[in-house]
Amino acid sequence: MRRNFILLSIINLVLISGAAFSQSFRIVPLGVKGGIDESNLSAYMVAASGTNNYICLDAGTLYYGIEKAVNNKVFPVSAEQVLRQYIKGYFISHAHLDHVSGLIICSPADSSKSIYGLKSCLETIKTHYFTWDSWANFADEGERPTLKKYNYQVLTPNTPINVKNTWMQVTAFPLSHFNLASTAFLVKSNDAYILYLGDTGPDEVEHSHSLHELWQTVAPLIKNKKLKAIMIETSFPNEQPDKSLFGHLTPHWLMTEMNDLANLTGHNELKGFNIIVTHVKPPQDEIEKIKTQLKAENSLHLNLIFPEQGKAIDL
Repeated sequence: MRRNFILLSIINLVLISGAAFSQSFRIVPLGVKGGIDESNLSAYMVAASGTNNYICLDAGTLYYGIEKAVNNKVFPVSAEQVLRQYIKGYFISHAHLDHVSGLIICSPADSSKSIYGLKSCLETIKTHYFTWDSWANFADEGERPTLKKYNYQVLTPNTPINVKNTWMQVTAFPLSHFNLASTAFLVKSNDAYILYLGDTGPDEVEHSHSLHELWQTVAPLIKNKKLKAIMIETSFPNEQPDKSLFGHLTPHWLMTEMNDLANLTGHNELKGFNIIVTHVKPPQDEIEKIKTQLKAENSLHLNLIFPEQGKAIDL
């Protein structure tokens, strides 16, 4: 009897270890929307599975989203501890308020860490937000006195960096977002990847090649089963005119871009591939329309994931 119990315990341990090993990342959405819902704006904590060493991809909403995750038992510690101890750095795609307001508001209660971004993005944060007229300068550069809580780390496009206090590596790629540069972040842990895109419009409307060049970069990772998911925005339903997209995607344009990617990977490679849909804009009936239209146009049979604030996604 005892021998059988020990054998079953070993089998269960192997099965659990195998399941854990197959997962590479934990994503905790702190905010999933664009637009007017200031309690639920773009921010995603990402860590290598089995660790509590997270980066935050954009920071529109922080504390409220962390509290929701704590209430959902995603984290076993307080929201204050998650903010101060679990988040090791912020990767900001662009400096629009719906992507940085949580970082600014939470800065007095935060701990020392780095803010990563393209030079133009960090320059806006430095000269418009962390100033003594707007708030206070919690960074180590800019208007004096500098409180030196945050350290600016300028990212060079297409150049990977190792993220301090994590097992992850991140590479930045420029995106076109109407009248400014946005950023995509390719996050690597061991031999697995996640691709996060800040706000971006379709190449055809933006008169750009940014997305096509990004797809060329990640297509081999998809074919080799190394890319676990693409996190990409769909802000408006298809009824939104192209002239009023202002650097965003609709279901039609997302699927147009996914077909461009499929032409590089082969269509079968995208069947069941994880697409995490970000930055949907209220009102709720418009969000439901976006979901319906995405499903209707999903001829590639992508696995469409609609993240919920405070609910973890394991990949």
